Amino acid sequence: MLTWIEISKQALNQNLKAFRRVAGTGVALAPVVKANAYGHGLVECAQVFEEAGADYLCVNALFEAAVLREAGVKLPILILGYTPLSELGEAIKLKADLTVYNAETIRALGKLGHPARLHLKIETGTHRQGVSAKDLPKVLALLRRYPKLHLVGVSTHFANVEDRMNSYYALYQLRRFEEVKRQLEAAGMAPRFYHAASSAATLIFPEAHFNFVRIGIAGYGLWPSEKTRLAVQSSRRDFELRPALTWKTLVAQVKEVKKGALVGYGCTYTMPRDGKIAVLPVGYYDGYVRQLGNRAHVLIRGQRAPVAGRICMNMFMVDVTGIPEVRLEDEVVLLGRQGREEVTAEMHAEWSQTINYEVTTRINERMPRLMKN
Repeated sequence: MLTWIEISKQALNQNLKAFRRVAGTGVALAPVVKANAYGHGLVECAQVFEEAGADYLCVNALFEAAVLREAGVKLPILILGYTPLSELGEAIKLKADLTVYNAETIRALGKLGHPARLHLKIETGTHRQGVSAKDLPKVLALLRRYPKLHLVGVSTHFANVEDRMNSYYALYQLRRFEEVKRQLEAAGMAPRFYHAASSAATLIFPEAHFNFVRIGIAGYGLWPSEKTRLAVQSSRRDFELRPALTWKTLVAQVKEVKKGALVGYGCTYTMPRDGKIAVLPVGYYDGYVRQLGNRAHVLIRGQRAPVAGRICMNMFMVDVTGIPEVRLEDEVVLLGRQGREEVTAEMHAEWSQTINYEVTTRINERMPRLMKN
């Protein structure tokens, strides 16, 4: 293998147990495994979460549910994203719960004549998916026309709950959602589950727990935001997240380079002294993006080696002048811990001007994910 991902089963288990303590009894834990489990491996992580006692799994699309069922996953699966009308029958065959918010979807499901489990998405202020308050009576009337359509959940999603310094908008959304909850109960259509909480809301917004929480990025040991981390660690000193992912490669060549030599495309790195360059067989095709050129560093033999020059499609170079013992096929950590040093997803996010969510999800799916104890 040229490059691979190692996932800590122990870290995934620990994170889920930590959320179980936070959510309390009577609340369903639903890890989100969409986007290849945030880059960690869809099937691999789903199987660990199932074994660890998760109550549900959340995916974005039908194909993800199909992959999980083919792999033998038995847990209830909730499809959070849009399912095309032509594929609704397949979702029912997979026994997947469907998120609905369009009248067309409800009519198409009703005409199929098969039992289906639905979660109605409510628009409370994010202005993405969701049924607006003014359209809710019509949607409920439509659901009543099809007795085989079972409303098992009602959900919403917060726009800025990670920003604990200013939670007024999240509170506004919560009030709107609670009003819908009252309407459903008054209409005799109360579902089994109400859910609004993502990772951050589960950690810092207990009012939003209801009886079902969707654990996203934090299930993999990454904080939804720095403000979330600070808020949690100031109030829950016993709460800890353990990053589960380590991204590795190996040294493909070590070469001596003279002071003043220009390295890589565009000649953007000049050797500051006589030294050595190591070539690593990973590039932006693999998800190690071009923005990391001349900014990031990797770990070799427990020491930091700066990226030298631009990231290529299938390789990049690092300056290993300060690591004289480096050898061909030495193990390299691109993301994760080696010895006492660590390169975090947050570091990658800062270097490439994005967020940790994108750092892990953009890692190419073709690379093997190896589950480690």
